[in-house]
Amino acid sequence: MVKASIEDVAARAGLSVATVDRVLNGRAKVRPSNAKRVEAAVRALNYHPDRLAARLARGRDYRFCFIVPKGQNDFMISIEREISNHAQHLQAERVSADVIHVDTFDSTAMVSCLDSMAGFDGVALVALDDPRVKEAINRLVAKGVAVVTLVSDVPGSHRSHYIGIDNAAAGRTAATLMGRYLEAHSGDIAIIAGSLSLRDHAERHFGFQQVMLRDFPNLTLLPVLEARDSNDQTNNATKKLLDKTPDLNGIYNLGAGTLGFVEALTNRKSKNRVVAIAHELNDISRKALVDGILDVVISQDPGHEVRSAMRLLMAKCDRLPVYPAMERIGIDIFVRDNLP
Repeated sequence: MVKASIEDVAARAGLSVATVDRVLNGRAKVRPSNAKRVEAAVRALNYHPDRLAARLARGRDYRFCFIVPKGQNDFMISIEREISNHAQHLQAERVSADVIHVDTFDSTAMVSCLDSMAGFDGVALVALDDPRVKEAINRLVAKGVAVVTLVSDVPGSHRSHYIGIDNAAAGRTAATLMGRYLEAHSGDIAIIAGSLSLRDHAERHFGFQQVMLRDFPNLTLLPVLEARDSNDQTNNATKKLLDKTPDLNGIYNLGAGTLGFVEALTNRKSKNRVVAIAHELNDISRKALVDGILDVVISQDPGHEVRSAMRLLMAKCDRLPVYPAMERIGIDIFVRDNLP
């Protein structure tokens, strides 16, 4: 099929090319009835504007910024690597991407960072679910900056999209696997989170708790421990659990700090069976799966998330439609026998 042109859209809508251009690019106000005619013609012809040509015609470069957490989080390091890799491919499309590190657990620092983003065309952030952060996102959107949340969401804010897995479903999945591993046992199950102030951690905790309480009454959930995604704090929390909980059957580390988690499990004194589930496949968790230290790793694709963030920000800036099926981030489940 021959690709439809803007002239084809104008003919189909019965309007001038200039009017169609104004609708597509938001250059000036157009009567609502004319805008609807253009939108109908675009859908009927499956018209896709040449994004790069339009940007060159306007003399526009797009500057995007990714706000990611400071610290030792291996998954976030992989996110940064994917940003760098993908940004190189987008240079030909006149798109650049900066990375700024912020203490994700510090709402004041996050708000200050967001309030400094007005010079960018789009922002993708790993967000803290806090009312002040929500309002800072809303202020940024009101200034015309496209905003998407990455990995952890701030629902109710004016961000245009959330890019990440269904974290409640991930927590439910972890609980189902934990319960099935321990179906013939009774005892305690521990949960280590980075912080329940992070929406993704809170949702994983909720999903895990929901299934464990409903389906596995033989297992007792201990109060959640928060380790701020730190290897050292996660290591200390895991050691205390292993040393002071004689009936401990399983640990779900739903955040980061995987190195500390694995080291504590590797060096534990007791050899009683403890089912261990962690998040994100990396060199550390892969080796721990192979060595039998971890039983399950629940993961998400950082490359897909970064590419999705870039696509969504560009679509928002170019006023192009979004295809939700392309942007859905799946939950991956890895055991020792299915490692890629």
